[in-house]
Amino acid sequence: MNNVSLETKRRYYAKVRRSNYQASMALEGITVDSQAPKANKDDVLAKYQKHKIR
Repeated sequence: MNNVSLETKRRYYAKVRRSNYQASMALEGITVDSQAPKANKDDVLAKYQKHKIR
């Protein structure tokens, strides 16, 4: 029997989920540059704190 580690299963699932998400976006006509830099949590929070209505 093939014993696959839990970490291997998690990485595979994450890869498939990303692939499915990209395919879904393509079907909706949304293109995303995979080479574009990714924003981190602090950058996103800073952006929306600037526009926050109080």
